[in-house]
Amino acid sequence: MEILAELTEIFREVFDDDSIELTRQTTANDIDAWDSLSHMNMVMAVELRFKVRFALGELPALRNVGDLADLVAKKLARK
Repeated sequence: MEILAELTEIFREVFDDDSIELTRQTTANDIDAWDSLSHMNMVMAVELRFKVRFALGELPALRNVGDLADLVAKKLARK
């Protein structure tokens, strides 16, 4: 499955909203329930699903879902 499609499933679960359709340009401003707590829940869910770990320094650099997908792809390529 494509990373963006899997991220969409994760976001729908974490934010409890089946209508979420992610694009690479999606940001926290596009999802009403995206606050600091749900952000951490989303990060943990992504780590669990893809079996990767993010360093704290990597997260602030993410500007949108596309950046997150690229970071996941980079980590998966290192496995």
